[in-house]
Amino acid sequence: MLRSMTGYGSAAASELGCEFTLEIRSVNHRYLDCNTRVPRVLSFLEEVIKTAVGSRLSRGKVDVYLNVDMKGAELVKITLNKPVVASYISAVNEMREEFGLAGEADVALLARMPDVFAVEKEQLDAEAVRGVVSALVNTAIDELEAMRSREGVRLCKAVTEGIDNIEALAAKAEERSPEVAAEYRAKLEARLREFLAGAAVDEARMLTETALFADKIANNEEIVRLRSHLEELRSLLKAGGAQGRKIDFLIQEINREANTIGSKGNDAAMSRIVVDMKAEIEKIREQVQNLE
Repeated sequence: MLRSMTGYGSAAASELGCEFTLEIRSVNHRYLDCNTRVPRVLSFLEEVIKTAVGSRLSRGKVDVYLNVDMKGAELVKITLNKPVVASYISAVNEMREEFGLAGEADVALLARMPDVFAVEKEQLDAEAVRGVVSALVNTAIDELEAMRSREGVRLCKAVTEGIDNIEALAAKAEERSPEVAAEYRAKLEARLREFLAGAAVDEARMLTETALFADKIANNEEIVRLRSHLEELRSLLKAGGAQGRKIDFLIQEINREANTIGSKGNDAAMSRIVVDMKAEIEKIREQVQNLE
């Protein structure tokens, strides 16, 4: 069964001292268009996400949002800058002796001096982060695909109902077609006789010509092609995979045959049939725009 291009998925994990939250949304689009939003310090994850999405999805506008709470991971390492401390102590002792001052260089004083302590933040392991985020993306896509599949079932059901309706209307058009041709032929013959009133008429020739003109408005071939397109559409619905573009093209062909049937019919009853047929085609077109 085909899938919709509309869906949502999410995943979360507590790893590496961080809280990871990932959301993925998709809507219909002609091609695959993946956009990511990740923390600036983890911008290298954009390629990880896009690669994972590209390997799982073929169509749709996909937006991925990654939020990482790194408070637990911002471990601070403080070390004593011994050479600097030694220099401060030496300078204080020299100042006391040089100017005859009292007092000692105590810990409280030295701790306030610049560069006594070196502060370093430990960085997250980039490779480990890649692994966590890659797993999250795939989990979120699993949820997204499940939703897209459920929506796809509903869309295919609606399209199948539309196909049934069009086939019923095609049967009506086929039934009406001989009557339209006969009425057209009778009107054409009556006009010719009126136009040629008083003139010698070759009855056989006139009947042949009127029959030829009447045959031009017959829509048997269009109905055959229409049914063939509808059968192919049913096959694509059952095929699964990414068939949206093929189906979209097929809908154009179905609409073209319906237009031809309407233009050749030149009959009020046939026009009503074609109007109903085009309404069903438009309903199907709206549905298939969202199929992958």
